[in-house]
Amino acid sequence: MKILFRKDALGNWFVIKRLLFFTLGALALYRFKSLYKTQIKGSEYITKLPERNVLFVSNHQTYFADVTLMLLTIFNIKNGFRDKLGSIFTLFNPKMRIYFIAARETMKSGMLPRLFIRAGGILIKRTWREKGQSIRREVDHDDVHRIKTALRDGWVITFPQGTTTPYAKGRKGTAVLIKQLQPIVVPVVVDGMRRAFDKKGLFLKKKGTNISLRFKAPLNLDYDKQNADEILSEIMHAIEQDEHHQKQVVKENPED
Repeated sequence: MKILFRKDALGNWFVIKRLLFFTLGALALYRFKSLYKTQIKGSEYITKLPERNVLFVSNHQTYFADVTLMLLTIFNIKNGFRDKLGSIFTLFNPKMRIYFIAARETMKSGMLPRLFIRAGGILIKRTWREKGQSIRREVDHDDVHRIKTALRDGWVITFPQGTTTPYAKGRKGTAVLIKQLQPIVVPVVVDGMRRAFDKKGLFLKKKGTNISLRFKAPLNLDYDKQNADEILSEIMHAIEQDEHHQKQVVKENPED
């Protein structure tokens, strides 16, 4: 019981996080198991990870559904389910020291974004875009400090493209931060979210859609020799959002 009255590294009460993980997770679990054909791969890479300093980098298709499925999958893996979503009882034993990075602009209004923040959201200021306009802004050192604090405490999920637009250019700031903090970097590829949900990932678009989530082996990055551009290039290739994968998709689907 003592753990319920603790806080995580960002000041979120564990008791609140547990409640949110269970209530929101139960609804999401029902959707992914009953309304969609959800496929999970790569669980073996998660079981070998240390408890701290792990950064998941993923492509981004919706605001909330992507990260929700990742959290559910991680909870299931923790409770012994490999490459599948198990029962609701996995939500009684979630991984508590887990966080995810989100743009402050997209999370500042509405009840659900506020709940997600309490569940471990790390809000950051975009350095390249605000209110639909392109901008140039220095990285906020407080944002970097929060991410560093979260990595020291556990696992962090981020989306290096910073947008749900497919094949958008990765943000160099992500690679700079990775080179500075030197976490274990685990690539994640999600697919099917755009067909299944609206842009926010809240409302259903098409039931029965195939949804997939694949964890890949941690990247073998050389933080001493690789610069930020090289690290970013490797990340974008790993999450299948680089020019090579874009051309491959066009070749396989010429009419799309």
